Amino acid sequence: MKNLNWQLGGLRIVALSDGTHPFPVDTVFRDISKDDIRRDLDRAFLEPPVQGSINAFLVDTGTKRILVDSGAGVLYGDCCGKLLANLRAAGYAPEQIDEVLLTHLHKDHVGGIVTNGRMTFPNAVVRVNEIEANYWLDPDNKAQAPAFLASFFDAAAASVAPYIAAGRFRTFRGEATLAPGIRAVPMPGHTPGHTAYLIESGDAGLLAWGDIVHVAAIQLQDPDATVQYDSDADAARRTRRDTLKRVANKRYLVGAAHIAFPGLGHLRRDGEQYDWVPVNYDATPLR
Repeated sequence: MKNLNWQLGGLRIVALSDGTHPFPVDTVFRDISKDDIRRDLDRAFLEPPVQGSINAFLVDTGTKRILVDSGAGVLYGDCCGKLLANLRAAGYAPEQIDEVLLTHLHKDHVGGIVTNGRMTFPNAVVRVNEIEANYWLDPDNKAQAPAFLASFFDAAAASVAPYIAAGRFRTFRGEATLAPGIRAVPMPGHTPGHTAYLIESGDAGLLAWGDIVHVAAIQLQDPDATVQYDSDADAARRTRRDTLKRVANKRYLVGAAHIAFPGLGHLRRDGEQYDWVPVNYDATPLR
C-alpha cells in the first residue's frame, strides 16, 4: 500500500498514490526537441516512456478531512485506481471525507470521485473553480475542442454528475478561502480554471499544485516545455515559471500530483532551472 503521513504544523497530510502509468514523453511534450528530452531523461537516469505517478493528498485538520484530487478511478485501467485502497490503509473510510478539492477536471484528478456511477465519497462536498467547471461541463466546448479531448469532457461530466444530483457540487471564484488555512490559488494554463491549493498551519505551508509539472526530469530543467493537453500553452508556461520561482523563493513544501510518490518535496533553484528535493522519510509517529 502506498501512503505517507506528514506533519504540517497542526495538520496531518497523507500522501496517497493512485498508481503509476507509462507517460509517452516523446509524443506528448511540445516546445522542446526530442534531443533535449533525451538529455533531460538521461540526466535523471530515466528512459521513455517514464512511469508517471498519480498522487492525491488528504488534509486532516482534526475536525475535517479534505482530499485534494482523487486519482483516475477506473479511467486509466488497471495501472491506477488504487487511491481508495490506500486511503483505507491509511486508516480512513471514504465516508469520512468531508470535502474534495479538485485542481482541475482532467480524468486523472476527477475520476476517483465516482465508483460505478455512484459517489465514492457520499458525505463529501466536491469543490472546483467556477471557470473550470463551466468549461468542461459545457457540451459546446466539447464540440470545439480537439477530438482527443472528447473523452475528457465525458469523464468530467460523468464524474461530477452524482454530486450535482445530490446537491454536493460547489464552485468558487479566484483566491477563495475554502477552509481555515486552505486557500485556492488560480494557476490557469494547463486548463482554463486550473487551481492550486495553499495549505497553511502556523509557519508551515504546503502548495498542492496539481499539474504545474508533468515530468519533473524534463520541466524542472526546461520549464518552457509544454504538453499537448495544455488548454493554453503560453499561459501554462508563464504559470509554471512564476510558480517554480515563487515556490523556491518561499521554500514551500510542494504536493505534486505527478512527481514520483509521495510527491512531497521542495525546489532548489539554479538559475532558470530547478532540482526536486524530496522530503526526508521520517518513521516517527505523528502527534
